[in-house]
Amino acid sequence: MPAHLALPTEHPGVAVVTIDRPERANSLDPPTLRALAEAWRRVAEDDAIRCAVLTGSGERVFCSGMDLATTIPASQRLARGERIDPDDFEGLRAISTATLAGFDLGKPLVCAINGHARAVGLDMMLASELRFAAPHATFALEEVARGLYPTGHATVLLPRQIGWVHAQELLLTARPIDATRAAEIGLINRVVQADEVLATALDSADAIAANAPLAVHATRDGVRALLHLSLEEAYARQEELGRPLRRTEDAREGARAFLEKRSPVWKGR
Repeated sequence: MPAHLALPTEHPGVAVVTIDRPERANSLDPPTLRALAEAWRRVAEDDAIRCAVLTGSGERVFCSGMDLATTIPASQRLARGERIDPDDFEGLRAISTATLAGFDLGKPLVCAINGHARAVGLDMMLASELRFAAPHATFALEEVARGLYPTGHATVLLPRQIGWVHAQELLLTARPIDATRAAEIGLINRVVQADEVLATALDSADAIAANAPLAVHATRDGVRALLHLSLEEAYARQEELGRPLRRTEDAREGARAFLEKRSPVWKGR
């Protein structure tokens, strides 16, 4: 499979999704798009999965973006109304889900950036909550250098996640930045040794998965929902989001576990 999902037993509640085309710089061709879309649907639908980790295969590239040699000809034939291979059609139809541009995972996503993240690779990363990168990783949005508009998350989420001038530099120059610079501007959490990237991401995913699932879900969704609201509206909305949680069985269990100095046992209700 050009992309696959694993459920490591030593990391309960965590799914690891790997883009596995190192010979093609982990670029996204139609089969990879279909496999990624299938993986994300599994994560979203499986209540046992509380957090996901996304990484690339190999030691060089996280994801270099679309495989232009396969996706562009197929999309051009489709635009002209010509018949295309059914598998290619399904891959193109899955793009928004595969890249998380038109699909809300509904659960936290942690990126283990093992190498270069370019174009759609960086764009897909913007859908995540936490990001850890190897020292040799670079980041670039190269669409304008190819005469394209950077659709997906880039023009929507990037200026909300990092400073305006830093977002515009990435979007308009198409020049790559290194991992150190990415950490400086808040694009990633931090740089870690290459052989520790996945372990670091899994450690954070474990911490997320160990927390109360209803509270994690509400907090993740709340942060996204409050971004566009005024301060007054945001304070009112966060109370609306928080009030139901205070009446849950998990909230009572959290208080009891704290007083009894033990780990809580979450029920998700």
